[in-house]
Amino acid sequence: MTDCSGSRVKQFPKHVAIIMDGNGRWARERSLPRAAGHKQGVEALRRTVRAAADLGIDYLTVYSFSSENWSRPESEIKHLFSLLRRFVGQDVAELHASGIRIRIIGERSNLSSDIVELIEYCESLTVDNTGMTLVVAFNYGSRQELVSSFKKLAHMVKDGEIDPSAICEDTINASLSTSDIPDPDLLIRTSGEQRLSNFLLWQCAYTEFVFVDEHWPAFDKTVLGRAIEDFQNRDRRYGGLKSGTF
Repeated sequence: MTDCSGSRVKQFPKHVAIIMDGNGRWARERSLPRAAGHKQGVEALRRTVRAAADLGIDYLTVYSFSSENWSRPESEIKHLFSLLRRFVGQDVAELHASGIRIRIIGERSNLSSDIVELIEYCESLTVDNTGMTLVVAFNYGSRQELVSSFKKLAHMVKDGEIDPSAICEDTINASLSTSDIPDPDLLIRTSGEQRLSNFLLWQCAYTEFVFVDEHWPAFDKTVLGRAIEDFQNRDRRYGGLKSGTF
């Protein structure tokens, strides 16, 4: 995008997605238990939500618990779920007061009833808020989401609700759990890892990736700002030519 003088205008990301990685490594480097890393990870989430809202980001999506995380030790899973309960108890009222809308995406059928109740409470309490939308990917896996989407469309075809020839990108988008959320402009992964780990595979087709070395518990507004600056220096072409190229 260029202005009337022909200079490229720096775009600001409306939607930032983050893979919060490195809690365990942060703790290990300090000779602390993994639980301490997860606890500090929640503090980093609090900082990041405030920073994103202050910066004017419209959507912030965080990968909090993947469908593959069930393979972790049971004690660690229990601790992660206790942190979720504590976060809801301590933070949701403040987020609501700040006008932040909360959306949770991911599979709910295999979650305990009390966790589902917490999820539904967060969403219903903040549903009418008009500030930043905080999207929490919890018990989420992108391949699982796509399989569910395709099954839904297959049933619609079987029931005569839709013709197979009418299925297109828009149809698939509408069948995803993110149907009312724009695709991420920027995806940040912490801890130096450079992979998507089954996160928003469809939605990130044209997302800009920024990989930072800081572990998630060390993430703050400075690191977020640096990633956004990196994003602003990119030339997003969506498959087209570079600006000024003929």
